Amino acid sequence: MIELNNVSKFFGDKQVLFDINTEFIEGKVNLIIGRSGSGKTVLMKCLVGLLSPEEGTVLYNNRNFHHLASAEQQKLRAEMGMVFQGSALFDSMTIHENVMFPLDMFTNLSNEEKLDRVNFCLQRVDLENVNRLYPAELSGGMKKRAAIARAIACNPKYLFCDEPNSGLDPKTSLVIDELIIDITHEFGITTVVNTHDLNSVITIGETISFIYEGHLEWRGDKDNVLTSDNENLNNFIFAQPLTQRLRQTL
Repeated sequence: MIELNNVSKFFGDKQVLFDINTEFIEGKVNLIIGRSGSGKTVLMKCLVGLLSPEEGTVLYNNRNFHHLASAEQQKLRAEMGMVFQGSALFDSMTIHENVMFPLDMFTNLSNEEKLDRVNFCLQRVDLENVNRLYPAELSGGMKKRAAIARAIACNPKYLFCDEPNSGLDPKTSLVIDELIIDITHEFGITTVVNTHDLNSVITIGETISFIYEGHLEWRGDKDNVLTSDNENLNNFIFAQPLTQRLRQTL
């Protein structure tokens, strides 16, 4: 589990996160949602150590990430997997080499063990026989699945996904959502997803933290996100004509 206690973040004189208190549960898909500019990306960066909060603590199973020694932080980073918004695959590497990369960086496995792990991860995301292909030869959905395979290569305890459905059509987005929730449950991972995709919110949001202008405005789950009496949350969820029609049926 990851706990945020009174987390605040400043850039100079500008405060972008205000006293955030929330938690991300082990074995569940935990969503961070909010409008562009709300602070959810800054919050994600504080979680993974790309930014340090000026106030508050980020606890990984009671370990204060930002107060750990460098060696201990490195060990904790090895327990994390990351799926970036644009997949961030290395264009000059094959898919096999991309998935192998974190194994080379963070493990002492033999070449045979690493090969087995690469093949297992690619099979788990339904990407067989693509080892020798390059990212440019894959569709957008296949790139996202390859990015997930790379993210789980080191068998992480924590998985972070930044807008994993960005740029995908609705059908492919559902495939990615199903894959994320299946992997989370299968391996007992603490998964944190930064998204504004409403389909993801109502299908895989086992916990949801709604950030509004840097504040934690609401916390709940997919079962009550559509029936909240929080005005700012409703303005976000029901902003589009399609979701406004959905609201009329509730």
